[in-house]
Amino acid sequence: MTKFIGYVGTYTKQDSKGVYQFTLDTEKRELTDVKLAAEVGNPTYVAVSGDNRKLYAVSKEGENGGITAFSLDEQTGGLTKLNSHSTAGANPCHVSVGPDNRTVVTANYHTTEIQSYVTEGDGSLHSLVSNIEHTGSGPHERQEKPHMHYAGFTPDGKYVIAIDLGSDRIYTYSAENGELSEERKMETKPGSGPRHLTFHPNGKFAYVMTELSSEVLVLHYDEKDGRFSEQQYISTLPEDFKEVNDGSAIHISGDGQFVYAGNRGHNSIAVYKVNQDSGLLTFIEWTSTEGNWPRDFVLDPTGEFLVASNQKSNTLTLFGRNKNTGKLELLQSGVEVPEPVCVKFLNV
Repeated sequence: MTKFIGYVGTYTKQDSKGVYQFTLDTEKRELTDVKLAAEVGNPTYVAVSGDNRKLYAVSKEGENGGITAFSLDEQTGGLTKLNSHSTAGANPCHVSVGPDNRTVVTANYHTTEIQSYVTEGDGSLHSLVSNIEHTGSGPHERQEKPHMHYAGFTPDGKYVIAIDLGSDRIYTYSAENGELSEERKMETKPGSGPRHLTFHPNGKFAYVMTELSSEVLVLHYDEKDGRFSEQQYISTLPEDFKEVNDGSAIHISGDGQFVYAGNRGHNSIAVYKVNQDSGLLTFIEWTSTEGNWPRDFVLDPTGEFLVASNQKSNTLTLFGRNKNTGKLELLQSGVEVPEPVCVKFLNV
């Protein structure tokens, strides 16, 4: 397979119309065929089901926010709306699909909530099962209340992890038939503002990007009870960088050898080598994203490419990735997509 279909979730505050799709041609080493895949309001984050049959997008409908389900044509990448579910208030900022392809969870930055849904056989949203509001705050000026920024499943599917930027907390919820129940709560460094999380393929380590302190937090994960324990904090920025920076996305290579973390402000991706015994990180390099405000990025299914989205310059950037060193090589910049936020590929 030499061509892979990807999707871009966007804001629709200016020129964007919804979810866009593109093709990565691994032979030509370029991104091509950027086009609108589905018209929907503010689909800033999208998730593709493991069977590649459904795509879920956070969405805005008038004064309501929620989630929209699409059926997905694996050959063309085309999206067809199935249905949507929304409630009064802002739309969520994150969505994930469980390993069972039947449970969908969202996190809402503005309303303090995480929500879980179960789906019908065709992937449409059946019902809202859990709606959990959070409380708390932190020392930073942006931590006046909870800001739920991530809700995703552990590798074994037993738990849902929810991350609260507003009160520096990481929650572990059990997820029985879509029903969420709090099991654990971990405090991160005050004012760090945890944002997103990625698990090591071995399921023993997790890596959290902090938005406010621009660090990667290394955690040990106990799959028996969903407990996390803190192992390391490592900066994503040069020591002499004093300008504004918001940490953004974090992802790990499929072989678990390298972690990548995004910097909005420094406009770079920081690269780290993973110690396979301890999970601890060693810094390798920074790579410019050749654009402004890299909100997210994704590794392609081969692990040989990385696509970054620059929200404020309305562009995607393509890098080649050296699997042995983890380093990135610029291949293509300035690929136009309006207001890009999240980037995802179909699964292989």
